[in-house]
Amino acid sequence: MVATEASVSTAASDSKGVGPLLRAWRERRRISQLELALRADSSARHISFVETGRSRPSEEMVLRLAEHLDVPVRERNALLLAAGYAPRYPETPLDDPALDALRDGMERLIQGYEPYPALVVDAGYTVVAANRGITMLLDGIPEKLLHPPNAMRLTLHPEGLAPRIRNLREWRGHLVAQMERQLALHRSDQLRALYEEVTAYPVPEDAPGEEPEEPVPYFALPMRVEHEGRILSFVSSISTFNTPMDVTVAELAIETFLPADPATAKYLQTLAG
Repeated sequence: MVATEASVSTAASDSKGVGPLLRAWRERRRISQLELALRADSSARHISFVETGRSRPSEEMVLRLAEHLDVPVRERNALLLAAGYAPRYPETPLDDPALDALRDGMERLIQGYEPYPALVVDAGYTVVAANRGITMLLDGIPEKLLHPPNAMRLTLHPEGLAPRIRNLREWRGHLVAQMERQLALHRSDQLRALYEEVTAYPVPEDAPGEEPEEPVPYFALPMRVEHEGRILSFVSSISTFNTPMDVTVAELAIETFLPADPATAKYLQTLAG
């Protein structure tokens, strides 16, 4: 992605080699050497030799093990470097002409989702594209939070959406847990700094809000946010690209917000119509 990450894998590869890195990924996935060997069409003995440094895996084996361990694309490059091979996956800047079709496709996708909110973020939660539904929710947010726009900062900052979110403690807990899961995979300095920043924001008591006229059986945790005197409820869905071959593309995420109750859907459709 356009953001630069300094992962623990990259740092460790300079001194420990590929074996300990593969072992760390295997343990993180809670897979035994035998299970990994069966998945990768190898032997537990060979996996053990690779992890202890007694055997140098081929480039093909590194990639095969990384695939079965569901290692992120950026970290697969780090594994290859640690094993003495060249990185396999490029990291193309998002504004590169080679990604014109990708950018155009994402823009059409999120615009087609209107009037419901949708946006695209990179690995550091920088917003790289957003539709008018998002712009509507961000109306009145200070300019200093919009340049550059960061989804976590915009949502949890005391001058951002936080005062408008009626279930802030729950929604904040969801977002913080999401960042913690990412840190367990990437250990990015940039992401760690963002995590420490947003978790240090003060958390006021949940403001009382307007309750739905009838109880709503939410099917997922909603974000209940005030907009022009109304309480709108959304549940979010995050999509990523299937089998990405580029680090930038692998770290893009498209988040869409679906109305969680009929009143929210009706209100947004009225605004659009």
